[in-house]
Amino acid sequence: MTPAGHAPGYQYEGAELDLFEKAANWKTYWSGRIARYVRGDVLEVGAGIGANTALMDGRQFISWTCLEPDAALAARIELPPAGRRRSIVGTTASLDPSDLFDSILYIDVLEHISEDAAELERAARHLRPGGCLIVLSPAWPFLYSPFDAAIGHYRRYTRASLRAVAPAHLKPAAHRLLLRSAMPTLDQILLWDRRLVPVSRRIDGLFGEHIGKTIVGVWEQPHAGH
Repeated sequence: MTPAGHAPGYQYEGAELDLFEKAANWKTYWSGRIARYVRGDVLEVGAGIGANTALMDGRQFISWTCLEPDAALAARIELPPAGRRRSIVGTTASLDPSDLFDSILYIDVLEHISEDAAELERAARHLRPGGCLIVLSPAWPFLYSPFDAAIGHYRRYTRASLRAVAPAHLKPAAHRLLLRSAMPTLDQILLWDRRLVPVSRRIDGLFGEHIGKTIVGVWEQPHAGH
């Protein structure tokens, strides 16, 4: 959940990671929406304190790489004893060209990166044919608030603006809007998670997923010749 395009020694200034770690309904909600695209060898860019890493532990994957530029946050990632997971302090620029993945995740990360299009272009070079690039970020620029600025958000996205920064050669696989509110206190986080998220899950179908405060974009790396 922290910026991926920063130099070594970077320290994340936001304080929301521990707060949103408590939002169990929200995490179950969005993880269920992207589950079918998460497979094989997975790279989680900006893994933060590893909250999403633990959440996705039950999914079917071969390996899971946590990439986090803040060494202090990376040290807090608790990896299960099984050898399928590893943690790397660094950014996508730190990866070896031979490092390839079937799924690359940006969960509440891309909005922290100033050069977002360049970041996704770099990530796409590490995506195997048939692999998926998955982005979850805050939606609607008109909702940009002092809270966004305080935790280092450069922007919020629309469907069009998120598509615009995706590498042109990738094939769109899914775009959805989910209900989420960015709350700065634990009590507000828990109230939102317990009351609003369950309601949102029920009304998504009624409104065709055209409302929401979080956007999910998924793109697929074409096979050679396609």
